[in-house]
Amino acid sequence: METNTVLAELTGDLMRVFEVPGWRLVEMLVGGDIDASDYVATVFERIEKVEEKINAYITVREREAVEREVKERVELARKGRRLPLAGLLVAVKDNINVKGLKTTCASRMLSEYVSPYNATVIERLVDAGAVVIGKTNMDEFAMGSTGETSAFGPTRNPWSLDRVPGGSSSGSAAALAAGMATLALGSDTGGSIRLPSAWTGVYGLKPTYGLVSRYGLVSYAESLEQIGPMARNVHDLALLLEAIAGFDPRDSTSLNYRFESGELVTAVERFEEYRFKIALLEDLVEHEGVDKRVRRLVYAAASCFEEFGWVVERVKVGEIVAKYALPAYYVIAMSEASSNLARYDNLLYGFKEPPKPWESWNKYYARVRGEGFGLEVKRRIMLGSWMLSAGYRDQYYVRALKVRRIVRDRLNSIAEKYDVLLLPSAVVPPPRLGEVIEDPVKMYMLDLVNVQANLAGLPALTAPVGIVDGVPMGVQLMARYLGEQRLFVAARVLEVKFKLNDRVAQV
Repeated sequence: METNTVLAELTGDLMRVFEVPGWRLVEMLVGGDIDASDYVATVFERIEKVEEKINAYITVREREAVEREVKERVELARKGRRLPLAGLLVAVKDNINVKGLKTTCASRMLSEYVSPYNATVIERLVDAGAVVIGKTNMDEFAMGSTGETSAFGPTRNPWSLDRVPGGSSSGSAAALAAGMATLALGSDTGGSIRLPSAWTGVYGLKPTYGLVSRYGLVSYAESLEQIGPMARNVHDLALLLEAIAGFDPRDSTSLNYRFESGELVTAVERFEEYRFKIALLEDLVEHEGVDKRVRRLVYAAASCFEEFGWVVERVKVGEIVAKYALPAYYVIAMSEASSNLARYDNLLYGFKEPPKPWESWNKYYARVRGEGFGLEVKRRIMLGSWMLSAGYRDQYYVRALKVRRIVRDRLNSIAEKYDVLLLPSAVVPPPRLGEVIEDPVKMYMLDLVNVQANLAGLPALTAPVGIVDGVPMGVQLMARYLGEQRLFVAARVLEVKFKLNDRVAQV
């Protein structure tokens, strides 16, 4: 088939090459069906057209350097080197270190910090042939659920510019949904990949805790957070996870486990061979905080699985998992944050404003942290410090750890009996800008059905299944420890049924 015919079949227009799935782009780039320069040009032209409206990026690399790297890696693949992501452009959340680029965590505190090294996931992306195109906007230090706490301004939802895209991986999700990258990396501490994926119509995975190295990720709450892949289709998501997963001696939480080459992609391609038993987590679906439109999406996904011949059973997780997981999560996350962010004193890390001649150390420390951190970050540091203080530690932090153990044990017991757990990925459709940011409790409640996977360390994936108010919406799939393969198979079933993959918002 001639080049023009292939492009017409997939995109209808050379200028829309940015919409082509990543797995197909690799074939086209290596096979010579499309020129690397054309691919890079279409993505950068897309950024120039829509970035001002969306604010998905904090840093975009120079086009010439990106184009040179894409050409180099495509050429290596043509010479026989195995590069499963050859030439693909990846947007990286700005709390993941990329050598030579700013890593700001969307905070004034790190506004001038340039990373001297690559995170392990970046090294593995490069080894797989991918090219970083830029660093994406996010909630400051990953603390937020809407993408509005960034010191660089809020990110907007490409499907509805007056709505939020979700957080904290807001820029990564928005860049994908708007066609400003082919793949993306986010981080997930309590839904920060899955919530924005659910609200922008992309696929996002929080891996099993320890499966993907955290080396080079700026810590917020290290016992909860994981770097994970984001993509516009299940095949690309599987490719990306295979590239970044695996043991890393530089990460003390890393698991000695790695998928076989092509294992996940093969499972996605052979999804029809699987027969799963699904647990619909009824008390999370029917929770009073879950919008009825979201419930309908979950039940639509359940019906899809039944039509496919799988068994779906309703299971109750119990009051502690449904009601107390969220407050336990925030106690643990804020406590760890108060410790992790103590390093930002404007000496080792900061925006380098010198002390006034008359300032004591205490006054200087208080002033620069007050100026360098945003309101939500300061709120979480103060609450975390208070909950760890003498007289309150047992009452809050230790009690939260006990709840965490109950949540983990309960979800593990269900996951051992069922292949996949089905639940919402967002409790409501995306709010409008400014609608919840002034009410912390309302914002925290957005994470109601996402924090359980982080507390338990289990893998969880968001897959789009419907449209609500013009915005694609997803449901959440959870599985047992290291059960990512099951998640990809189930997500592929939903992808085939609802056909909401590879969609780019017409901004």
